[in-house]
Amino acid sequence: MRVMKQPVLSVSRTAGRFTSSVRLLPSFLIVGAQRCGTTSLYRALAQHPLLLKPVLHKGVHYFDVGYARGLPWYQGHFSLRVHAALLGSRYGARPLAFESSPYYLFHPLAGERIAADLPGVKLIVLVRDPVERACSAHAHELARGFETESNFEYAVELEARRLAGAEEGLRARPYSTHQSHRHHAYLARGRYAAQLDRLEPLFGRDRILVIDSHRFFAEPERTYDRVLDFLGVPRLGYPAFERHNGRSLPRPLPDSVRQALRDHFEVYDTQLIPWLDGEPSWRR
Repeated sequence: MRVMKQPVLSVSRTAGRFTSSVRLLPSFLIVGAQRCGTTSLYRALAQHPLLLKPVLHKGVHYFDVGYARGLPWYQGHFSLRVHAALLGSRYGARPLAFESSPYYLFHPLAGERIAADLPGVKLIVLVRDPVERACSAHAHELARGFETESNFEYAVELEARRLAGAEEGLRARPYSTHQSHRHHAYLARGRYAAQLDRLEPLFGRDRILVIDSHRFFAEPERTYDRVLDFLGVPRLGYPAFERHNGRSLPRPLPDSVRQALRDHFEVYDTQLIPWLDGEPSWRR
């Protein structure tokens, strides 16, 4: 089965590209943040009959690392318009295509590309305690082989050096990639407000929904209803809410390191208050 998977995906993508003109483009995107519950929300939303996930996989990563492939390649990942029309007739509302690529929020060019190619699109952003996010991201990248430094504290020390000049390089060479920018930004990705402030002039605050993931997992039905209201989609019952992609830490974080990181993020968490209409749950 594993041997066949890649050829099947390749054939599906080719077929999708040739039929792109009769396929949907996304009406909304889950753009991040990484390790903040994006997969759990994606899978919950995908159970709604009017919310159409990509045909092949969760994250297409077009607006960050795949932009050189062109819009027809991207559109080829989504449902056929005729299928959407049938669903619209059945449920009396317009189906919406979507995907979830959590690097979009952090990539310096993704927001501009999304605004240019998907006018009117809405964005959903999940945030969590940035200290927990950083630890989780390190464990995640270590398990996937993108991180070779097993000591979290030392990986954090290396971050500034690893990311030096990364944003400038990505802007200067728009189709390039940067390994550390994508896989080693443990602290930088947790400075959420700066990333959101970069999106606001492009989309307006009314088209960006920011969700505290701790509240999502504590009260999934309430958050789910809020998302559907934001999207203008009718409520048709609740899906099964499950946690996905959880990962245990290699070792507990020392209290002194945790407090130092909490102090580091204090000013950035304060900047997030207007986006959440209140203090982040992890600061209460």
